Amino acid sequence: MTTDVLVLLEHADDGALRPSVPELLTLGRTIGTVGAVWVAAADPGADVLAELAAHGVQELHVVTPDAHPRLTPVIAEALAALVEPSTRAVLLGSSFENKEVAARLGVLTGAGVMVDVAALSVDGERLVAEKQVFAATWTTRCTVRTPLAVLAVKPHAVQAETTGPSEPQVVRHEVSVSAVAAAVEVVERTERAPSERPDLGAAQVVVVGGRGTDGDFSALDELADVLGGAVGATRVATDEGWIDRDAQIGQTGVTVAPRLYIGAGVSGAVHHRGGMQASGTIVAINTDADAPIFEIADLGIVGDLRQVLPQATAELRRLRG
Repeated sequence: MTTDVLVLLEHADDGALRPSVPELLTLGRTIGTVGAVWVAAADPGADVLAELAAHGVQELHVVTPDAHPRLTPVIAEALAALVEPSTRAVLLGSSFENKEVAARLGVLTGAGVMVDVAALSVDGERLVAEKQVFAATWTTRCTVRTPLAVLAVKPHAVQAETTGPSEPQVVRHEVSVSAVAAAVEVVERTERAPSERPDLGAAQVVVVGGRGTDGDFSALDELADVLGGAVGATRVATDEGWIDRDAQIGQTGVTVAPRLYIGAGVSGAVHHRGGMQASGTIVAINTDADAPIFEIADLGIVGDLRQVLPQATAELRRLRG
């Protein structure tokens, strides 16, 4: 069996699929038949197989490389080994690591590469990708002119939808990577502390704090927990050491596109707006009525976040009983 689209199955250390994967599978079906790629030392679990079947996956490629499967050059070479003349696209989530994978895969295959893709359509034989540029002030439409497209897709670009159940054909591959890919050796891994909050880049709701928090994120944490969202920050907040750098949103941090963005004490500097301006609904809370973030906010509240956020949290709890 040949498939038109390969989707990289990004997964956590415990084997659970990342939230963006069902979205990629849904997007892949708009292009053609979908084959999923699992690069790991161990096989996927029963939950993963059930989810792939629900999303109409035709083939499951289980790849065991002879180097550490988390290294970006190893993943790129594993994907390159699976590309066939009939393959039209390779889809993967637009994370820091996957952008590097996409670039390496483009070099290996001569494919056209697009990152931070926000929408995708088919125009005859060619794929047309949409993305925001210049701090999300412009939306561009780019046609991929090569036979193969490598597309790193932003979270929430599409709504994940299941289809009629399939029975994916499992194909196993043992890939020998090049000396370049195997040049890096992983000597230690430190797992993040477990959290019930979603990943920042894939969260549907993001509550963000800036300089106006003065380092106190407690009100933001409570609101995020009520909404089931993630907590982010501006560069100022991370530079001050108020929160880990992994929480930084902006051109030099994480790019987010949640359905709901709540900025508390965030001025809206251009480098931060470049990482969040594609959000669905933007709520801004700031004591400065002239803060730039109000220019792009759907709802602006001129007030003290220490008063506004606890009131919002209390009201949400009351409504939910």
